[in-house]
Amino acid sequence: MVLDYPDIDITQYIEHSLLHPTATPQQVAQWCEEAEQMNFITVCVAPAYVRQAADILHGKAPKVCTVIGFPAGATTAAVKLYEAMEAVEHGAVELDVMLNLGLLKAGKSEAVHREIAQICEETGQTVKAILETTLLTDAEKRLAAEICLDAGVAFLKTCTGWNKGATVADVRLLQQLTKGQVGIKASGGIWNLEQAYNLVMAGATRLGTSRGPDLLTGYKLASEADG
Repeated sequence: MVLDYPDIDITQYIEHSLLHPTATPQQVAQWCEEAEQMNFITVCVAPAYVRQAADILHGKAPKVCTVIGFPAGATTAAVKLYEAMEAVEHGAVELDVMLNLGLLKAGKSEAVHREIAQICEETGQTVKAILETTLLTDAEKRLAAEICLDAGVAFLKTCTGWNKGATVADVRLLQQLTKGQVGIKASGGIWNLEQAYNLVMAGATRLGTSRGPDLLTGYKLASEADG
């Protein structure tokens, strides 16, 4: 197998995600161990496991990420802010915040902006706004991107993975809209190395996936074949 993109170190894009409802503390420990061994950027876990992940990864390279208002985004702004503040208190340094898509579709841009901006300002941490692009029109994606950029997010994230996943077209659109002002996290349905490369080449700066070790195995095999 010949690599089309030999200069890309895929490990530096991967957020090792464990967000299934049945995830156990034992799996959290496993994910943290794998992230350290494989040099992934973050471990992304549910809020209930942030403290555990932070304890395991204390002083180590992978950061602790969690999700806020996940996966529907329809909790109140106050609840989202509390969840975010508690996650930071427990050791999270990156927050993937699900937007309230109902408010977005209803044209209540100010409410959407206020909610995400408050989390950015009051936590002081890296905030990634989850757009759930598979449920939005292109016009709504543009509006969501504008709102989130103005609110001060560090990343736009494509999807939760609960309503299909990231596409090259959506990543490319977000890249065009943001012009490099913020990062782009492609997430959901990243099954293999080819998908990962295509998303990175389209503009993704992070890849949220529970299959990081499989992607890395494929990367090493491909590299060895090239060598």
